[in-house]
Amino acid sequence: MTPRDVSGDDSRWSDLDRPPLNAAALRRGLVREGGLWSGIEVVTDTGSTNSDLVARARAGKAAEGTVLVAEEQTAGRGRLDRQWTAPPRSGLFFSVLLNPADVPVSRWGWLPLLTGVAVATGLSRSAGVDTALKWPNDLLVTVGGKERKAGGILAERAGENGVVVGVGINVSLREDELPVPGAGSLALAGAVSTDRDPLLRAVLRSLEEWYDRWRAAAGDPTVSGLQETYAAGCATLGRTVRAELPGDRSLVGEAVAVDGDGRLVIATQEGVQEPVGAGDIVHLRPA
Repeated sequence: MTPRDVSGDDSRWSDLDRPPLNAAALRRGLVREGGLWSGIEVVTDTGSTNSDLVARARAGKAAEGTVLVAEEQTAGRGRLDRQWTAPPRSGLFFSVLLNPADVPVSRWGWLPLLTGVAVATGLSRSAGVDTALKWPNDLLVTVGGKERKAGGILAERAGENGVVVGVGINVSLREDELPVPGAGSLALAGAVSTDRDPLLRAVLRSLEEWYDRWRAAAGDPTVSGLQETYAAGCATLGRTVRAELPGDRSLVGEAVAVDGDGRLVIATQEGVQEPVGAGDIVHLRPA
């Protein structure tokens, strides 16, 4: 689907609880000389902001710091190509292009975890919601005393030096609009605000802050403070988990650490500590 651009004010919207994003105001607030964000585009709808931005980056038509936001995604994707759908203007669905050429490629795997820390920090400041991180890329909120997934992160290579990081956050979804049982939203978690403009500004400012810190440390997760901060906000650590691994293999044990490569370390009953770099994680019981 070809994305449709929108201006700062769109008179076609009808849901008074879900006004459109103000693209012009977002640009004024975020794009500045010497800053990370070089351009912000808001489209009415598209298949996937990640797919669109990856294609632009590979064609040399997007600079680092480009932000592409969609009011609605019709083919949004999570990990393992799972679909991500939500009503128009009910969430924040955006992708950013990063070019961490001065960071060793071996450390680029920290970018989704860094984004999780940045999103959680930004939402805490702007929405007053505590967001926990489920390794490697889920955003959890508490609704009625239970953890629910309210967002996710997906990173994809874009050419030789680029990485596109996509973020999806359920903001104002009501219980009857949730895509799957067990999902959540900021509204259901008691957010003090569901105004998406300040929420997006807060998240992008936090992301710029953490990205600059990480790059200044040449991607070192210890020096930048990223490893410690991620571990402090990670709901997976200290729990019994099952890791669904490639090749139809699974691993059960206690999640004890996130190592220097961003991998989840699982201690099995046999006394072996095994780092997991990719896989689906199921929380089997509370910490």
